[in-house]
Amino acid sequence: MGITDAFAIQEMTLPVALAGQDVIGQAKTGTGKTLGFGIPMLQRIVAPADAGADDVKHPGKPQGLVIVPTRELCVQVAKDLREAGALRGVRVLEIYGGRAYEPQVETLKAGVDLVVGTPGRLIDLAQQRHLDLSHVTTLVLDEADEMLDLGFLPDVEKLVAMTPADRRQTMLFSATMPGVIVNLARRYMRQPTHIRATTPGDETAIVDTIEQHIYRAHEMDKPELLARVLQAKGRGLTIVFCRTKRACDRVAADLGERGFAAAAVHGDLGQGAREQALRAFRAGKVDVLVATDVAARGIDIDGVTHVVNYTCPEDEKMYIHRVGRTGRAGNQGVAVTLVDWADSTRWSVINKALGLAFFEPPETYSTSAWLYTALDIPTDAKGTLPRAQRLRAGLGAEQIEDLGETGKVRKSAPTGRSAGGRDAGGRSGGGRSGGGRDAGRSMEEAPVERTPRAPRTGTRTRTRSGGQQSGDASAVPAASDSAPATAQATEAPADRKPRRRRNRGGAGSGGATGATESAAG
Repeated sequence: MGITDAFAIQEMTLPVALAGQDVIGQAKTGTGKTLGFGIPMLQRIVAPADAGADDVKHPGKPQGLVIVPTRELCVQVAKDLREAGALRGVRVLEIYGGRAYEPQVETLKAGVDLVVGTPGRLIDLAQQRHLDLSHVTTLVLDEADEMLDLGFLPDVEKLVAMTPADRRQTMLFSATMPGVIVNLARRYMRQPTHIRATTPGDETAIVDTIEQHIYRAHEMDKPELLARVLQAKGRGLTIVFCRTKRACDRVAADLGERGFAAAAVHGDLGQGAREQALRAFRAGKVDVLVATDVAARGIDIDGVTHVVNYTCPEDEKMYIHRVGRTGRAGNQGVAVTLVDWADSTRWSVINKALGLAFFEPPETYSTSAWLYTALDIPTDAKGTLPRAQRLRAGLGAEQIEDLGETGKVRKSAPTGRSAGGRDAGGRSGGGRSGGGRDAGRSMEEAPVERTPRAPRTGTRTRTRSGGQQSGDASAVPAASDSAPATAQATEAPADRKPRRRRNRGGAGSGGATGATESAAG
């Protein structure tokens, strides 16, 4: 049976999950996996306003747990589940790092029904006995292939061991589910049902509503090429993916200088700055979000029409998650990937693994005619956005929320400038220009102006072992016409006592006394 509905995963998963069975759900990005596990989880939770609330043995203890790999995905999933359970009064709490512990601990003490969190902070609160997972009846691993990766596997095992295995329903959801990950997942599940919401014969994990363009681009021409792509007709919100944090800062700064309202999101930014940038992007105050792969997993933002892979993804899974930020819920989207010559082999592997038809991407520059035709770019588009089109409010209109972060929250930079990387944490902020000895100063601390030292008016005689240093011809005035002037300059006032010199060497004490008596006479 062909599956063409954008929300097919919900139709196929809900009957099985509502029956209490364990589920491994696999579907293309943007097809509604969150509600695929959220509705069954909310259905099993007994909220304080429900009829059977008095029968709950441990009220206020979490009954549902959703584990996610990133903070941004944690905020989004918690928001969706909170809205879905609002009518029943289900209490949802997001737990992730970068925020202060105290508000999360206080909320847990007041009582919660469902917890969405990242592994690190969940383990911290559980080990401090603030979070009790012994009453969880539904456990969900969102983006399960990432959660069960080698980096997250030990933390996942600790959290799973804290939940009751005999009465727990376990569900795993992701767009990519390799066989090795499925075998690992079965260790935590009881006779799971593996559901794949795909069309027969369509083995790709990319929805058909995404229009893909692959170009071979030169690294030096990428800024100009990107500036023209961002001027395509009908372009809405756009996410530009870079491989490194420094590249994010560099691209965001360059776009800001070209007139685009851009903001950067990556792991080096404080949590307040990351949420500020995402909040401004969702509100449309900035229309270009330059991000690392931290924003490639599960982020769902309405109005994202274009995704640009400024650098080639690491593998086919990351390509799927990157381009899946557009074309969601049946909407149309455009994905542009720029492949450098050094990434030719990497792209060949991705293309073969996904069964795509872009074996030889055309060599493309910012002046190539087919670029303008394929992406519907005006022929008069230049590398700088015209002033008449610079209508966005910019990141400066947003305020960084005080999250109680450890360390200082960096002050938001102007639009297009990130608060970290090259401008604040790279060479300009931590290298020769602004770092080194002065790196410990506050970013807003002004250099201290030193008052110049007044010149000395007296003369100083250098001595060694109590006597005048020999060999210093310049210190002994010669018998010439300037001798009277020198004597007049060094002559002490009549009412001033002769200066007494301290002798540090015992052998030269006589010489020092003789010199003093000679000066007095």
